Amino acid sequence: MGAFSIWHWLIVLVVVLVLFGGKGKISSIMGDFGKGLKSFKKGMKEEDTAEVDDKPAQKVEDASATEKDKVKS
Repeated sequence: MGAFSIWHWLIVLVVVLVLFGGKGKISSIMGDFGKGLKSFKKGMKEEDTAEVDDKPAQKVEDASATEKDKVKS
């Protein structure tokens, strides 16, 4: 006999059909999981852009002015 009989292949086929086929509960759960993950990533991306927009622009100082202050101290 070979490594796998017909029964092994039938069991594998049934498992594959249950996991990936048709309108089964597992396929709908995986679809919902994918949608949730996509919306989570979108929300995180929107939050990052909102944080960048909310930060005020930093004031750029002249380097020579800060050096003069250090010398005076």
